[in-house]
Amino acid sequence: MARGVFIAIILVAVAGILLASLNRDRDAVAVRVEPTTTPSAPAVPPGDAARASATRFLDGYVAPNGRVLRRDQGGDTVSEGQAYALLLAVALNDAERFADVWRWTERHLKRGDGLLAFRWKDGKVIDAQPATDADLDGARALLLAARRFDKPAYRRAGLRMGRGILKHETVDVENEPVLVAGPWARDPVFVNPSYFAPRSYRTIGGASGDDRWSQVAGSSRALLNTLTSPDRLPPNWARIDRTGIVEATGPPSSPRELPRDGYDALRVPIRMAESCDASNRELAAQFWPLLERAGAGREAVELTVDGDPLAAARNPAAMAAAAAAAHAAG
Repeated sequence: MARGVFIAIILVAVAGILLASLNRDRDAVAVRVEPTTTPSAPAVPPGDAARASATRFLDGYVAPNGRVLRRDQGGDTVSEGQAYALLLAVALNDAERFADVWRWTERHLKRGDGLLAFRWKDGKVIDAQPATDADLDGARALLLAARRFDKPAYRRAGLRMGRGILKHETVDVENEPVLVAGPWARDPVFVNPSYFAPRSYRTIGGASGDDRWSQVAGSSRALLNTLTSPDRLPPNWARIDRTGIVEATGPPSSPRELPRDGYDALRVPIRMAESCDASNRELAAQFWPLLERAGAGREAVELTVDGDPLAAARNPAAMAAAAAAAHAAG
């Protein structure tokens, strides 16, 4: 699935809104960021900066009908973009914008199982396979919006999406449900660690009462513990064999490629840092020394899992990931 500047811009907005002090809803935001000062300029309150960043994204990328355009990738639409916009709209308490984005998403991307088709272009779906990260973020946004905007229909849609994730986007490994990258990734089993979303698990599990979400949270954490260490960053992709052995790989289309920490994996410290669970925040903090040494966001965008730079470039998404790890590390 394509990644690039679109994901970089939107991720910074999402990271900002989630990591700032928008704490009206404890499930919308888990982490408070204290403002800092420098001798040369007064601090901008992080909540204000996050709201401004989110508003710029929604104004710049969301069409009046609620479709999120990847303007720098040909003007198509992907389910991740729609889900990110839903998260931003509910965090901003923008009921009208949320309704517009969800209406377009429901009309054009929602599948019969409640999940979201991945890609839409030129008036039609051109990739009907769902992407698990979009489904998780979308379900979380819908459940938060149902409570914030008092809309039972959002709750029903969010719960149905959650059931679809458990049915079609998990697989049992050693009698535990493991989140996979999509229905296509069940055999062979491919996982994308950046899809692991503790806050989404908690929101969906709390709303549904289904204990399997706690099991998914546990297996996700166990996989991250296996794939990472103080000397090893999370990979974009990993594969699990029939015996339960986990191995970092290249993308499913080229699994023999060198495993990378890139546009996918950089979301791992953000998702872990926004968790209320101390162990998840400790995991995000563990990545900070490697990211700092590699110059993540300043000199390098893609790294090996050992932290060696592969691509020299400045990128806001990599900077957001490094900032999340730094914050978790204190």
